[in-house]
Amino acid sequence: MSSVSVCMATHKGESFLRQQIDSILVQLEPGDELVISDDNPSDEVSPVLSSYRDSRIKVLPKRYFGSPARNFEYTLASASHDLIFLADQDDVWYTQKIQVMREKLREVDLAICDCRLADHQLRTISPSFFKSNRSRPGLFWNLFRSSYVGCCMAFHRRVLEKALPFPDFIQLHDQWIGLVAERYFRVSFIPQILVDHRRHHSNYSSTGGQSKNSIKKKLKLRFHLAKRLFFQ
Repeated sequence: MSSVSVCMATHKGESFLRQQIDSILVQLEPGDELVISDDNPSDEVSPVLSSYRDSRIKVLPKRYFGSPARNFEYTLASASHDLIFLADQDDVWYTQKIQVMREKLREVDLAICDCRLADHQLRTISPSFFKSNRSRPGLFWNLFRSSYVGCCMAFHRRVLEKALPFPDFIQLHDQWIGLVAERYFRVSFIPQILVDHRRHHSNYSSTGGQSKNSIKKKLKLRFHLAKRLFFQ
């Protein structure tokens, strides 16, 4: 089966970064890679990242985006392999995550697994994101209530090529990739929980929580998403 590129975007993530990287590396084969971009205005290299001596880790040249979507776009554009996984900086992957999702990608173009939502100490907030979010496949459902959480997603390069470059207006890279896959490819929801997804005050996104956008802004974003998916 094809080699794996795990794409991770970091930002002030020292607290949990080592635990996450270790949970990924133990699953990677010699030919796989972990591509990391640290979105930090400082020129300093993360002490955690600089401590690794593993040829599978590829830390990209420093660029500052101030945006998780643009930072992920940078890592994704630098991925070398056909099977692509997204990774947040502060989660913990279960040891069978890559194996289970690689098997599913033999049948579909994009796969998404369930995750457990946890606090900074890995105490359970919600035992199943799928259940708490009422997650399910379907383009229109996910346009209004997105099930697509990056840390749970893996896909073939053909999905990435269709999704890049990201539209200027998007805020959530994972929702955009998921919608592109719903529109043009085969997707599968894996009910198995394969990630502990930390939710804490330093998170960029609000997975499992309330969006901070106004109703007007939400509707405007969905209009632009639909327009881009169906008419451009």
